Amino acid sequence: MLSQFSGPKTKVSTASSATELNRLVEGYRFFAKTEGQSDKSIAIVSSSVTYLERFLKSEGLSTDATKVGPSEIRAFILHLQNKRCFSYHRFTKPQEKGLSGHSINCYLRSIRAFWSWLVSEGIVESSPFAKIKIPKAPRKVINTFSSAQIEKLLGTIDLSAPQGCRDQTIILTLLDTALRVSELTGITMDDLRLEEGLIKVTGKGNKERIVPIWKRVRKPCGITSADTGLNLKTLNASCCFSPVMGCP
Repeated sequence: MLSQFSGPKTKVSTASSATELNRLVEGYRFFAKTEGQSDKSIAIVSSSVTYLERFLKSEGLSTDATKVGPSEIRAFILHLQNKRCFSYHRFTKPQEKGLSGHSINCYLRSIRAFWSWLVSEGIVESSPFAKIKIPKAPRKVINTFSSAQIEKLLGTIDLSAPQGCRDQTIILTLLDTALRVSELTGITMDDLRLEEGLIKVTGKGNKERIVPIWKRVRKPCGITSADTGLNLKTLNASCCFSPVMGCP
């Protein structure tokens, strides 16, 4: 594939190098962890670089970061655009459709971030992405739930059970605050300031923010310490939404 864009292929060296992608990824993980990046963000960058490395090897090209240029990245972009979805997945059969524009954009932005780190560390002089325009992800309008759909969703919950109370609170909180699911599940009882109508949320990169919450969500089932006479923090101090007890 790469021969369409450049001259002879760079011979792959079998000798171990400090600038081989597989070794540099380990250094990036350490750096990103100390910078407070989330495990998910680190995993996305690491897997994207590993994917690029596999592609370079399949093309008989060097995986030395100092020898990867714009031509190699452009060939990788074409590879992504022509790749079938789940073609190398261990558990899912390949599909006829290709990768989505969002997936391709995510791969390339992650690899670009990795190369930016290489430049900042002085491992490479410049990034091949300086001469490449990453294909933009398609902009799509996401349809929101209608009032009827929300009512139908809430109507499936059995509020006579503690788990139903928990589930209703989860759904109402997500609808009201637009929190990420990972942010919601990370809320502890100490993060709640219900009298003020506020919740402390920890988002990406362990960044904290204060989110207002609607009064209807604060007391969907009347479960406050004043109403029940229970100390909810004592019952569940580590997790606001307990899968065992049901009640938030």
